[in-house]
Amino acid sequence: KEPWQRRFIDSFKRDPNAHVTKAAQSVSAHGGHGFDHKTAAERTANSGLAHKLKSRHMQMIAIGGSIGTGLFVTSGAALNTGGPASLVIAFIIIGILMFCTVQALGELAVAFPVAGSFSAYSTRFLDPAWGFAMGWNYAMQWLVVLPLEIVAASITLGFWPGAQDTNPAAWVTIFLVVIVLINFFGVRGYGEAEFVFSIVKIIAVIGFIILGIVLNCGGGPNGGYIGGRYWKTNNVEPSYAGYVLGAEPGSIKSGAFNSGFKGLCSVFVTAAFSFAGTELVGLAAAEADNPRKTLPRAIKQVFWRIALFYIVALTVVSLLVPYGDTRLLGAGSTDAKASPFVIAINNAGISGLPSVMNVVILIAVLSVGNSSVYGSSRTLAALAEQNQAPKIFAYIDRKGRPLVSIIAASILGILCYVVAGGSDTSSTALNWLYSLSGLSSIFTWGSICAAHIRFRSAWKKQGHTLDELAFKSQAGVIGSWIGLILNILVLIAQFWTAAFPIGYSSQSPKDRAETFFLSYLAFPVVIVFYLPYKIYFKTPFMRSTDMDLVTGRRELDTAALIEADRIEKAQMPKWKR
Repeated sequence: KEPWQRRFIDSFKRDPNAHVTKAAQSVSAHGGHGFDHKTAAERTANSGLAHKLKSRHMQMIAIGGSIGTGLFVTSGAALNTGGPASLVIAFIIIGILMFCTVQALGELAVAFPVAGSFSAYSTRFLDPAWGFAMGWNYAMQWLVVLPLEIVAASITLGFWPGAQDTNPAAWVTIFLVVIVLINFFGVRGYGEAEFVFSIVKIIAVIGFIILGIVLNCGGGPNGGYIGGRYWKTNNVEPSYAGYVLGAEPGSIKSGAFNSGFKGLCSVFVTAAFSFAGTELVGLAAAEADNPRKTLPRAIKQVFWRIALFYIVALTVVSLLVPYGDTRLLGAGSTDAKASPFVIAINNAGISGLPSVMNVVILIAVLSVGNSSVYGSSRTLAALAEQNQAPKIFAYIDRKGRPLVSIIAASILGILCYVVAGGSDTSSTALNWLYSLSGLSSIFTWGSICAAHIRFRSAWKKQGHTLDELAFKSQAGVIGSWIGLILNILVLIAQFWTAAFPIGYSSQSPKDRAETFFLSYLAFPVVIVFYLPYKIYFKTPFMRSTDMDLVTGRRELDTAALIEADRIEKAQMPKWKR
């Protein structure tokens, strides 16, 4: 047995069994123009990534993986913008969209647990040019989220007086090093970290729901019965904590809605941002030890996460904090003091607990940062395997890590040092970074639904039956149509609120233009990736009869195994099916 130092160094060498880029194959055909679908499918199916994610990892990635600042912090600004009813309605609608999308993704990922997941499905079932655009859209989304979340973590620390005196560059360095180190431990490191982070977040959300119900019923130190008081128009009592802290008497408004239908539409984007990352469970399927078993279980947990952790938690918080409380605005989407959860606990007069909640927010931020390196590195590697990114990104080492892609994602984390430029500089830079990631998820989810619709069409036309699938979407093709339509409606609603935001009549033309591009920058970015690739490679829209339904399918999907699964499922209680 070789010394550990030698084994450690050798682990970074290219995996000799991961022949990702084969010399005899080229994705370009016809003199450099065209797209070789067969080769691209083979490469994503045989990427050499490690298969080390176990059932418990997949469960936690599905249940708690994307719970972050969207739920804990940004939901406060959404409450302020649209009011409590808009907040709950928007999250229910996006929740329905997410349920349909994840079910569709589950069916595709169990049948084809390939590297790149949804971007590869867009290439295979829709249009290679759209797959190229979706791959880069998704990679860029996570590449910019890493510095965003690291800066958010450093700002979260500002809640404690002692941390305010420390140069924020020191904090971002610590967080960046921790996140990068976790990902250098490979997929197992990511899985274990997410397992721990998710448990903390889940316990915190469940604990807050119980606490919130107690506080609403008047069980807090400062409490009387609250009920649905803040859903009624201008019904904030004079003793409310916001007034005690210095707000003008009568200035804190309440009610079910704020700014009417436009307020509701404005909340859609915040809700979509909060659910971003739910699709990571599909990306992780390529590295699961047994996706046929573990993925369906994980996918089924998503419903409970949407219903319990988002809808119930936000309903409870909307009963405790009126939308007119100016503390909800905070200093931006990364200010933990603006968290409606923290404000509700402060209002109740419970000492010590706001600090605990801020620790949870800090862990949630680091969790999303960890996921960002994972998501961007795997997507970059899959793009490279299809010759849609520089080939060097397809480098897989002997531990099954896409090493060059992880390094590239980590280097972009250096953007987090914009905090050293002062609050104004960092705020401007972070806003533009955030604008790149804001709408990205909508395009990803819409593409998943569209790919599932086209897959089902090809599956039927090529003579297959649904009984051959190890996992079928509980929402079916109808669910994918619902998901696709809802994604399109959210894009339209966001265009309307971006072009004509609340209070736009008082804005200058320059401010209006800046507001629009801050909200809608992801759309032109997708078009810039799609059209040149489409024109240069002359890629076709995939026909049902031409789609490859063989490459990348797990040989485990035999009739006998599927029948055994069916018998096992029939013996389970109904709630578990």
